[in-house]
Amino acid sequence: MRTRHTAHSTPGFPVYSATFLSPGELILGGGGGTSKTGIKNKLRLYHVDEYLTLKLADELELENGEDAPMSMATHPTGSSFVCGINSTEDKVKQGENLNCRVYGVSDDDKIEFISSVGTLSKDPEDFQRVTVFSPDGAYMAVAGNKELSLLTVPELASTSTHIDRGEIYDAAFSETMLVVATTVNLLVYNLSGSKKGKEKEGAVLTLENPSIIEPPKLPGEETGTFRVAKFHPHSSRIFYTVMNTTPARDGKPTQRKAYLTRWNTDGWKAERTRKVGTKGLTVFDLSDNGKWIAYGLSDCSVGLLDAFTLAPLLSILKTHEFPPTVLKFNPTSRLLISGSADNTVRLIAIPEELGDSSPWSYALMIILALFLALFAVAVQLYMRGNI
Repeated sequence: MRTRHTAHSTPGFPVYSATFLSPGELILGGGGGTSKTGIKNKLRLYHVDEYLTLKLADELELENGEDAPMSMATHPTGSSFVCGINSTEDKVKQGENLNCRVYGVSDDDKIEFISSVGTLSKDPEDFQRVTVFSPDGAYMAVAGNKELSLLTVPELASTSTHIDRGEIYDAAFSETMLVVATTVNLLVYNLSGSKKGKEKEGAVLTLENPSIIEPPKLPGEETGTFRVAKFHPHSSRIFYTVMNTTPARDGKPTQRKAYLTRWNTDGWKAERTRKVGTKGLTVFDLSDNGKWIAYGLSDCSVGLLDAFTLAPLLSILKTHEFPPTVLKFNPTSRLLISGSADNTVRLIAIPEELGDSSPWSYALMIILALFLALFAVAVQLYMRGNI
């Protein structure tokens, strides 16, 4: 299927993070990083619409020597957003890195700083690659390569843990779980003992004794590393991961692939795995309506899948000159944006008729699956003479 999409140039602004505050308000983070290229690190507010226009409303230039915003998430209420911005290298080495920063947008469209806190080590190479809120907005998880922190909102009181095996690449909340994807496994932290109601406000949870979920088996006995971890927005029983394959141990040249797996969190069973592409995955997102999966690959392509069947729905082969660094649906799921370090942003319209993933089709598929399972059981009982 074809769809409307428009590329927009952002001169002098390589894009590395993105989040929507509302269907028409987009925050982008980018810049030249800590390298002395003369490219400023900034946060930008854009207005977007169904006509695929992109209009700059405000920008906030960061302090000289600070890093570019490398990850970003909006609070569920849309009232603020959090991003990872490393302080200057000297401050990082001194243990004064206020990397986790909270911002808001005023009524006159001005980006305003609210608060900040440090969560990372003194390693200047480390950065906040993960930023994610719990569904109710009471907590957020942020992480660097090895350091994972769970913070209360808005107090920013935190508890932290160090990951010994692998590196952290993603994290996702349900109402009762925090799942962290490392390169080698999934760590499942039980949050069901959290306090309720007013007692929950400001309560700091612990990050102890996670359940460890090993990677799913990939076709052809290939091995890989986790890159993505997401809950389905409407069901905590459905969970998605993406793994990029790793080179063969015998040193033979192999084509790198990306595999998407849908899990059932009741028992953590990998229900289905499919190859997304023959290149490594760089970005991933789920639409808020629960219908679509968007992904971007290192070959600069962007595609959409049905979130239930994992069937391909559309593909754009050349979205950018460099691989996409951000990919995000807006809250209405009618617009998808991709961005890249090549100083471009692409707005993609999601067709009304895309796929057949309505709630009724989901229900029919589930009913059919249950019917087939019951029919198989009945046949077995009949064969044994029990009925």
